[in-house]
Amino acid sequence: MALHKDEKQDIIKKFAREKGDTGSPEVQIALLTVKIDKLATHLREHKKDIHSRRGLLSMVAKRRRLLNYLKKRSEERYLSLIKEVKLEK
Repeated sequence: MALHKDEKQDIIKKFAREKGDTGSPEVQIALLTVKIDKLATHLREHKKDIHSRRGLLSMVAKRRRLLNYLKKRSEERYLSLIKEVKLEK
């Protein structure tokens, strides 16, 4: 379920605001979204994996907090990220 190093680097390059940026909310949200998608597909197959489900819920909550922060800070960055990552409002 962990991201491959190349996948992670591609996501960071795509969403980074400047060279070397790994901590901006956009990058963190994009990485969490990919991890959430992978874990969700795992849980569809392994329905009784309660420990992974708990991790999924914590990742979703963290992504929600980051999205709220980004929306407060910059509405336009928030809207463009939502569109790019294909999340619903």
